[in-house]
Amino acid sequence: MSRARAMTGRAMAVRAAIAVVLSVLVLVVRAAWVTPPLAQLRVDASVPSDPPGTLARVGGLHLPRGGPYVLGFAAQGVAELTVDGQRPLRGRGVVTTRVVLPAGAVGLRFAAPPGARLIWHPPGRRGDPEYVPASSLAPTVAVAATRSNPGTARGDALAAWAIVAIVVGAIGLGRRARPTLPPAAPIDGPARWRRRLTSPTGVALAVFALAAAVRLWDLGAAGQTWDEDTYWSAGRNYVQNLVRGDLDALAWRWNYEHPPITKYLAGLGGLADDDFAGARALSALVMAAACAVLVLIGRRLVDLRVGALAGVIAALAPHLIAHGQIVGHEAPSVAAWVLALWASLRVWDAGDRGRPVYARMALVGAILGLAIMTRFVNGLAAPAIGVTILVTAPPGARARAVGLGLAIIPAVAIATAIAVWPRLWSAPIDHLVEAWDKLKGTHSGEPFFGQITATPPRWYFLAYLGATTPVVILVLALGGAIGWARRSRRDLAIILVWLLAPLGVMLSPVRQDGIRYVLPIVALLALPASVGLVAAADRLAIMTRPVARQVVPAVVALYLLVTIARVHPYYLDYYNEAVGGPAGVARARRFEVAWWGEGLDRAIAYVNRHAAVGDRVHRDCVEPTHLTWFRGDLWEPVRDPRAAQWIVHYQPSWRPCPIPPDAVRVYRVAVAGAPLADVYRRGGPP
Repeated sequence: MSRARAMTGRAMAVRAAIAVVLSVLVLVVRAAWVTPPLAQLRVDASVPSDPPGTLARVGGLHLPRGGPYVLGFAAQGVAELTVDGQRPLRGRGVVTTRVVLPAGAVGLRFAAPPGARLIWHPPGRRGDPEYVPASSLAPTVAVAATRSNPGTARGDALAAWAIVAIVVGAIGLGRRARPTLPPAAPIDGPARWRRRLTSPTGVALAVFALAAAVRLWDLGAAGQTWDEDTYWSAGRNYVQNLVRGDLDALAWRWNYEHPPITKYLAGLGGLADDDFAGARALSALVMAAACAVLVLIGRRLVDLRVGALAGVIAALAPHLIAHGQIVGHEAPSVAAWVLALWASLRVWDAGDRGRPVYARMALVGAILGLAIMTRFVNGLAAPAIGVTILVTAPPGARARAVGLGLAIIPAVAIATAIAVWPRLWSAPIDHLVEAWDKLKGTHSGEPFFGQITATPPRWYFLAYLGATTPVVILVLALGGAIGWARRSRRDLAIILVWLLAPLGVMLSPVRQDGIRYVLPIVALLALPASVGLVAAADRLAIMTRPVARQVVPAVVALYLLVTIARVHPYYLDYYNEAVGGPAGVARARRFEVAWWGEGLDRAIAYVNRHAAVGDRVHRDCVEPTHLTWFRGDLWEPVRDPRAAQWIVHYQPSWRPCPIPPDAVRVYRVAVAGAPLADVYRRGGPP
């Protein structure tokens, strides 16, 4: 048996054992090197009012910016926190209070039982609170004020990334070498590089580079969006729980309504800095990887040319760029769907007998488990997986496919889901029901074909797919599907099943937020679109000149580049020509514009730059309200706009706002003619 086939269970066990030992070693080094947050404070003498069984500590807390802080603690027993001499905060469990503080440092005293943690949200973030890192605490207020790199947990980040590297390395070493035939003659340097660059791996890497570059360029220019802070903060908590070995139920309650994969990614990207850049960059790379996998899928179903064009179309799709630039469930969900399709297509590569089939079905199950642990609705991929494995099975093996699939894939998916989410290690059914109960609710109304509604019709997502996909891509996808039906009805059926599966969400009450819940369709639609593009290019090449095979794809790529340039950086608000673009949609209130919070940061920055000391701001015309991060001295709420000098109006195309008659619009944030946010000043420009 060749080395490529000589993988044994013993060798796999050895690699797994080495990975476990190295990971434990990393955790031991981290425990010895990283100072726990509360150890940064000084032990203080107990006083009669301290809760029984507590240890008191005093010190300083670094405040990175002025504004409203959420401060508190998480403790199994009764604890007491006093900040800046204010009224003590006392209780058990998760206890918080809101207080407006200036930038600098503040003194605190914390009497708490073992295992308690300080939690907070500085201005700029809301949602479930995050752990106060050691870098923000000090023995004294003076030392806290001069802290370098406050708000970071770089020791924990280094440990987490080291473990990720160990796991990836173990998987990489376990890949089976593919047998290759020696070349008939030596290949010179340039030819060797051409061969590498035009190989499936080379093309996939090129698509990955393109997709990553488009998403990383001007990252964060759209501003903070809904829920980024929630996933970022919970993710930091989750990753720190893992490297600290904290499996207590209280430590895993943060954002418990959503499964953990998105938060693990956010935590990995967010621990090293006190901003969203790292987590957004990781989201961009995950989405870029999904585009690269489309190359391999297209090659398998048709050829490398189709795969390459599918990857490019996805790399330049406006909404795939948009959701690849923010911290959310969308990028890992798209990646999970694409990986699930790729893995399902490969199940029978080594025949229908033996361990390779079991291993590949187990891989599919693991991917499905990770997909569900990214977003529950990703479980809709299961029927598509089953159909793919069934129709690609060798002749006479379909009954075996059904039996093995039902025996292996669900079991591995469930085991994977439980393994990656410690919250399910105790009372899993109760915790899942608790999460689903919280997810049942829908948010406030949004525009849909001229109406403001919170209960749009079931064809809501179909309308959004038609409106948010560039028209040329829609036409190419339709033509590609027709051409594909003539070439291979089986392969077309596979793609259609995967395009239809995400639409199962139409049966749920959660029909909202535009295209986000069916975003995998946007990526998978690139496959029939690329088939249509190749067919169109080949037809024109026959009718005109062979160079059309290169010119036509280049023209489509240029069309997509112009499309995304017109809406940069607000890709979230892209709508195609058929519905009038962003401006036409805003005028007719056909779909949501400015729902995510994009552009709001620029309006607030304008007010922060121009407002005088003592000015007041009316912010009740903004949703999401938690993104109104005004200057520290502008935080006093003003309910009556007539009592304010400034009014910020978000979503002006469809959300009403009582603008006083003497208020003048002094600033507007817009995308392709569609307004996102307006700033008014009473009495005229400053």
